[in-house]
Amino acid sequence: MSNVAQSAALELNGSQNLKKWGGWILGVGIWFLPLLWTDLTTYLVLTVAGITMGMLLFLTASGFTIILGLMDVINLAHGAFFAWGAYTGFTALTLLNKYGWVETGSLGQSVGSILICLVLALAIGWVLGVILEWLLIRRTYGSHLKQILITMGAALVMAEIITIFWGPNDEVVQTPAAFTGSIDVFDVIVEKFRLLAILVGGAVFIAMNWVLHKTKLGIIVRGGVENGEVVQTLGHNIRRIFTYVFAAGAALAAMGGTMWSIYTQEIRPDMGEENLIFALIVVVIGGMGSVTGCFLASLMVGLAFNYVAFSAPTLALGVNIMIMAVILLLRPSGLMGRD
Repeated sequence: MSNVAQSAALELNGSQNLKKWGGWILGVGIWFLPLLWTDLTTYLVLTVAGITMGMLLFLTASGFTIILGLMDVINLAHGAFFAWGAYTGFTALTLLNKYGWVETGSLGQSVGSILICLVLALAIGWVLGVILEWLLIRRTYGSHLKQILITMGAALVMAEIITIFWGPNDEVVQTPAAFTGSIDVFDVIVEKFRLLAILVGGAVFIAMNWVLHKTKLGIIVRGGVENGEVVQTLGHNIRRIFTYVFAAGAALAAMGGTMWSIYTQEIRPDMGEENLIFALIVVVIGGMGSVTGCFLASLMVGLAFNYVAFSAPTLALGVNIMIMAVILLLRPSGLMGRD
């Protein structure tokens, strides 16, 4: 082999290695770079806050990634499902507080309040997802432009319905008594609800991977995405399966809305729009259709947002957009996407 050919081969190999590992190097760097300008205690507090935000983003973005990655549907109404889940949780907590379960409740009542909110949010998200897929989405399969237009319109309608039922003003969301306040862990102040959010996000991640990779339903869903006609010939109703997948994604978004509203202690009708931006960033970074990629990307986005917001709040969202752009340059398919 000539020197020119060897040089070209080495250059190509170096470029491939950069694309393969560059995104991961950036992800690892996000964890440790803040140590250059913060003390250890501040770094740990920001890290816990970033992991919490990442877990909450994962709850919403995971639903978005299975709809976009598995069904190839661009659902801009995903943020509306998020908002409906938030308002469902707010309503449930308001009613439960009348019976002393929230503001002054015991540990059992506080846990019960959270569980009731999550179950109701999952239910409302599932129902809305089935209705939207049945009425609108199934008529747009294969056309991204139609999906964008029709889901954007659905999002506006769903936001207006929220305004009609709950009003246009911001509302304060109460946190159940057992999850208010903080605990001191080796001089690091950690809010109790953040620990709960991390546990819920981790549990959802494990459950989703188990369903998609270890159950018959998951095999059918992934098979239907690869070749729907073959799955149909085996006796499975692929249209019904896609309805279930869309509804599951909507339910996860609603669940994320409930957890996010309790975390931030506020809700507003247009809150889904901002969260949709984060979900899009997470899905692009992680790779469409990859639950593991979505999980890792959620942590990256949550950490980067909190680290930058500590020093330069106005740049927090912009930094995540920059990270997304860099990842796209290095790995156009995302961290865990298919090359």
